[in-house]
Amino acid sequence: MPRLTRAESQNRNRQVLLDAARERFLAEGYLATSIAKVADEAGFSTGVVYSNFGSKAELALHVLRDIQREQVAELDGIFRGQSDVEGKLDAFRQWAERAMASGWPRLELEFALDARTEDALVAAEAERQRSAVDHIAAAIEDQLPEGAPGGLVPVRALADSAVNVAIGLAVRRLIDPNVSVEYLLQLLRSLLTLISR
Repeated sequence: MPRLTRAESQNRNRQVLLDAARERFLAEGYLATSIAKVADEAGFSTGVVYSNFGSKAELALHVLRDIQREQVAELDGIFRGQSDVEGKLDAFRQWAERAMASGWPRLELEFALDARTEDALVAAEAERQRSAVDHIAAAIEDQLPEGAPGGLVPVRALADSAVNVAIGLAVRRLIDPNVSVEYLLQLLRSLLTLISR
């Protein structure tokens, strides 16, 4: 097997660190996970972590971007791939239950609370949230029948509201594990029914 170049080795180490950080952050949360735990999980020293990421917050932001990219892609597949409203809702229910049980909501909340005092992190978080809304708005627009008007409520406002409700639901589920996704599903059913007309 050929020896890795320095750049290839750095990329591999960076990915190993991201994978280890993701595992720790999702299992323990942002606040309880230290750089030392990530380094230990990855089999590296803390120096290797800091040579790849400037801080725990920067590492977490990269992990969150990866998670968001995967989750938005899965949602996109649900809404573009299923043909009928009930199929979409069933797939969404399964996605929501997996997502809320994954540790992702806790990581999002703890990171947001910790990052809120750093302007660069606040800007990065705001952009990440806008990106999620943009993707959802595009998925909604793609579901509209050819030549359909935008409706009474702009698509962007619907997407923004859906993200806000989902975030609120996820935070509530952190506090009360009995909180159900059913109300969100009812809202989505109404939205999808309107869109599919």
